Amino acid sequence: MSTRRVVITGVGLATPIGIGAGAVWNSLLENRSGVRRISAFDPERFRCQVGGEIEGLSAGQYVPKAYRKSTKVMARDIEIAVAAAYEAARDAGLKTRCLIERGETEGPPNFDPTRLGVNIGAGLICADLTELAGALAASTDEAGRFDIRRWGAEGMNNLTPLWLLKFLPNMLSCHVTIVHDAQAPSNTITCSEASSHLAVGEAFRTISRGAADICLCGGAESKLNPMGLMRQQLLGRLTTSGNDRPQDACRPFDAARDGTVIGEGGGLLVLEDLEHARARGARIYGEVTGFGASCNACSWHEPHPEGRPLALAVRKALADAGLQPGDVDLITTFGTGIPAQDASEAAGLRAALGDRAAEVPALAIKGAVGNSGAGSGAIDLAVAALCLHHQMIPPSRNVTRPDPACGLQLVAGGPRKAEIDALVSVAYALGGGQNAALVFRRLEV
Repeated sequence: MSTRRVVITGVGLATPIGIGAGAVWNSLLENRSGVRRISAFDPERFRCQVGGEIEGLSAGQYVPKAYRKSTKVMARDIEIAVAAAYEAARDAGLKTRCLIERGETEGPPNFDPTRLGVNIGAGLICADLTELAGALAASTDEAGRFDIRRWGAEGMNNLTPLWLLKFLPNMLSCHVTIVHDAQAPSNTITCSEASSHLAVGEAFRTISRGAADICLCGGAESKLNPMGLMRQQLLGRLTTSGNDRPQDACRPFDAARDGTVIGEGGGLLVLEDLEHARARGARIYGEVTGFGASCNACSWHEPHPEGRPLALAVRKALADAGLQPGDVDLITTFGTGIPAQDASEAAGLRAALGDRAAEVPALAIKGAVGNSGAGSGAIDLAVAALCLHHQMIPPSRNVTRPDPACGLQLVAGGPRKAEIDALVSVAYALGGGQNAALVFRRLEV
């Protein structure tokens, strides 16, 4: 069976430094930060009180008027995915049902909706604690203890019948498929921070084998809630030294790094069969040529000290693309700012790329946006596509003194022009064990 070439024709982003590809790209070039003191809830009792927060996002802005009632059952993660999908479809010039019904484009769709798929990475969606409070209060006995019988008899009556639909991870893909009338294969990947890369990799395979012509793919998540912050605090992953200077808190691969910060955000790419894209005159950011994945069988909570699982994913992706380490012109790292995780990632990149790892420019953007879990990889991939398109690398915020032990050439200070023919982007799940890598190339005729 012959495989089809797959290209990137759209980029949609919803991040703490902007909504839309143009806004995010300009913010990165100007080295802006979206990390600030958390305002979504009172963080005073937490040791880390900062995070990457999106301002001014409402799902109603990104769906047809007739669908706005459905936004009432959208958790924050779903809202981010819906916004990113809208931005991606519009950026790609797709006449989806959403854009037609919003009056932003005319005529019938310029593609076959039965050939449009969706693959979205999702995380653990946090329940709305305010909604739960009333239900829990009605479920406690006279001594203030939770009573499961009262929960069933009285507590659950305080929740709306559709309450659960806000918190199912597959609802990100569900709403996007409905809004844009995507009728080809749809799937949800829930592998923590590796979810987006795995979702894009699956979309790449779906189009390659001819099961779809176009896929909206990527991921979204909001960790900006008390439960999300508490989990990361209990696991010891957060910086505790940046409360008085939020914009400098997260320092990937920097010698002074001491932890990450939570965030919210996501991105969706439009992947498309090359001939299909050319037939409709689409702009092409680049080509997806390789995908690799692996699992850390050693530990679910500690990174491999030599980064072997990540190295395996990178080697697989390069082999899939038919490339050698010397062909790589840019590395978009995952770079959380967690000391052990950064060290493991750098070791894995050195193991896979050899001497090239220290020579090729590398980019780490979480200093600007924080770690949004399943949405983080999608933001990295979207930025990678923009780097390829613009032949430019934005600076890695807060990398003022790169850790020499990591041995990577982080672009810092200001943007750098570059000849980028091929890049590799990596992601790994914190505590999940999954690793993934994708190779993008400048389109060759």
